[in-house]
Amino acid sequence: MKLITLNTHSLEEPEYERKLELLAQVIIKEQPDVIALQEVNQTITRSVATVGRELGYLPCEGARIPLKEDNYALGLARLLRESGCRYWWTWAPAKVGYEIYEEGLAVFSRWPVERNRQFFISQSHDHYNWKTRKMVGIKAANMWFYSVHMGWWDDEEEPFARHWDRAVEEMRAHMTPKETVWVMGDFNSPAGIPGEGWDYVRASGWWDTYDLAGVRDGGITVGRVIDGWRQRLPGAEKTGVICPGRLGMRIDYIWCNREMDIDKSEVICNGINYEVVSDHYGVMITQKER
Repeated sequence: MKLITLNTHSLEEPEYERKLELLAQVIIKEQPDVIALQEVNQTITRSVATVGRELGYLPCEGARIPLKEDNYALGLARLLRESGCRYWWTWAPAKVGYEIYEEGLAVFSRWPVERNRQFFISQSHDHYNWKTRKMVGIKAANMWFYSVHMGWWDDEEEPFARHWDRAVEEMRAHMTPKETVWVMGDFNSPAGIPGEGWDYVRASGWWDTYDLAGVRDGGITVGRVIDGWRQRLPGAEKTGVICPGRLGMRIDYIWCNREMDIDKSEVICNGINYEVVSDHYGVMITQKER
């Protein structure tokens, strides 16, 4: 089994159409079983897309905003289908981003999807509040796969800990004790900071697949200052450097509710292992069949 997660930055990313094609090429080559994407945008003012099941699209339970013609996930699905790559996928919006986009999350699966769902993890349900957060998940191959974009640990209005508590509560309510669950995405909480997000998730009984992997690289998923971090990092606003002496942050993860035998965890789309396609790098894990 192979899983990929990526915060796409999608339509806000310079030359996003070219980078979308590059991402499609990565997927076509790697053939991941499940892909979790964050910051999957569409322009509010664009026309509604006509999408049939031939593209594998499965409307998410409870999603009231339709796909628009420039939806990033829709564009990816079209490129994959043109290359003969079949995926089932779902998308749901969470909030308005950068004042002009409907921003959401998507999950793609090579396996048929048994069901999908979305839910709020933030206290805010306001579509126009940029701190509103959701999770989107699918059930496939008797496992759950969720895509998430968390808030920050130190946010007074929407703190990370409350988001994660809500996420765990919702996931447990829709799974059996024996089901395997994967949570993939941008956690906005760097590994290695004692007492913050990574520690909190680990203490709640979840396993970071990076640590479980027999082979892994440096793990850095953000190599420069990005939106949301400019005021949180010393000197970053002026210098553009994340932190003196540090190469970057590991804030994108693939977590599992069980201790799994992971063969490899690698950063992709970082300019070394495939071209950069976003302000985040992706994470890909491989678990061979035993």
